[in-house]
Amino acid sequence: MEMLWSGWGDPAKAAPLPEPVAGLLRDLLGVKPVSAPPADPSALTVPASRLAGPALAALTEAVGGPEQLRTDPESRIRHTRGKSTPDLLEIRAGRLDAAPDAVLLPADHDQVLAVLRACSRHRVAVVPFGGGTSVVGGLAPEADGCFVALDLRRLRRLTALDTVSRTATLQPGLRGPEAEALLAAQGFTLGHFPQSFEWATVGGFAAARSSGQASAGYGRFDEMVVGLTVATPEGTLDLGRAPRSAAGPDLRQLVLGSEGTLGVITSVTVRIHPLPESRVYEGWRFPSFDAGAAALRRLAQDGPLPTVLRLSDETETMVGLARPDAIGTADGGPAAGGCLAVTGFEGTAEETARRREQARAVLLDCGGEPLGEAPGEHWARGRYSAPYLRDALLNAGAFAETLETAAFWSAVPALRDAVQRALTETLTAAGTPPLVMCHISHVYPTGASLYFTVVSAQGEDPVAHWAPAKAAACDAIAAAGGTISHHHGVGTDHRTWYTQEVGPLGVAALRAVKAVLDPAGILNPGVLLPSR
Repeated sequence: MEMLWSGWGDPAKAAPLPEPVAGLLRDLLGVKPVSAPPADPSALTVPASRLAGPALAALTEAVGGPEQLRTDPESRIRHTRGKSTPDLLEIRAGRLDAAPDAVLLPADHDQVLAVLRACSRHRVAVVPFGGGTSVVGGLAPEADGCFVALDLRRLRRLTALDTVSRTATLQPGLRGPEAEALLAAQGFTLGHFPQSFEWATVGGFAAARSSGQASAGYGRFDEMVVGLTVATPEGTLDLGRAPRSAAGPDLRQLVLGSEGTLGVITSVTVRIHPLPESRVYEGWRFPSFDAGAAALRRLAQDGPLPTVLRLSDETETMVGLARPDAIGTADGGPAAGGCLAVTGFEGTAEETARRREQARAVLLDCGGEPLGEAPGEHWARGRYSAPYLRDALLNAGAFAETLETAAFWSAVPALRDAVQRALTETLTAAGTPPLVMCHISHVYPTGASLYFTVVSAQGEDPVAHWAPAKAAACDAIAAAGGTISHHHGVGTDHRTWYTQEVGPLGVAALRAVKAVLDPAGILNPGVLLPSR
């Protein structure tokens, strides 16, 4: 199944915004209906492909024939940009200047290697393409001329399973549900469930340092990876001979998070876990965000640590965004105020019961009010619905976008205040006062991730109206001591702040590595680092 070209996910799951919510947006934020529906893709004019001559011949040979090199309009449209709100607004308006000149579908590592060598020789830029779910400009390179999308959908096998070591080797084109199904058939799970789970791929998880909603229990994706195979224009990197090593710097960590700028991941070996026999999710209410954050910090630092641990602030709790599939309905969430926390426990029945009771004692001691399993189960059922809600908001004339960061616990309160203030002041000054919501999505002994959702009227030019607000928020993150991205990645959107974060010497070091692996600079130019 293909993802909706102008939105998120399965077109059959798209639903209009409930009228009570649409009315509230009109009354509170001045949201007006959109003037025109998304452009009809069949009526769009795609710029003529610039891939021709010797380059076209070489790439056709590299992928095994013309049937695996596509230049038709629909293929190119479906590989244009990612799924950020500005991306979708550009696509819906029919702006296709960022369309690739061709889409290539290699069958294996050797074909990927051949493609990269041909592209390097003919100076054709390459954008690795998995699920197409980037929300930070990771699929819109700064290419001076021709560029191609390297779609890895044909590399989607489980190639090895080591039940003794509990590792699995997966190809990068596997979507989250496909990988889980293959592992479940053998009695295992990866335990990686980001909001993009249904559409994002294993290769994308690695390339962007993804973090799943059960990261408290299973860890981030980069913590799961024990081995990588990477194709580069200069050859192959095979990384990971053992779970840990003192044999020099760990080059796996250099590839993880490199966003397709150093090479194309063609194989990922990950640690796996036995399928849990018990899963329990429940809700807790705290009187304030600070009180809830203190409770989460205590669990993260002193235990017991749930598998899932999240906290919505007062506004997000009131709106019911912890259950996006039920917004506007009577069962959209707790209505008694405060902040909703969700805890989840997975494992054996005995382990789940034990950790749940121990966590319960801590949460009660921190002032939490138990709400039972219903809020947690509601969250679990609707955990992948938020992007569909975003599409419904866009269709109704609202602007909706997210951004995230992370910081040490001592910096979290000031970071949250600074980002909310930056977004509110900038958008209000532009005549589109926003609703800004926040939740803690991932926790560590030393700190936590903050995830913000922003809703406002679209204004006359929604892309232009968002740009200064996003910049102000990024400036606030940097000034408050946060990282520019916890799990969405850098792309082109966060590049300026990433280069500030790592500093000139860090940028020079990464440029030096790229010069060795990609001397022609064809791999995702302008993503992560400036192309010049």
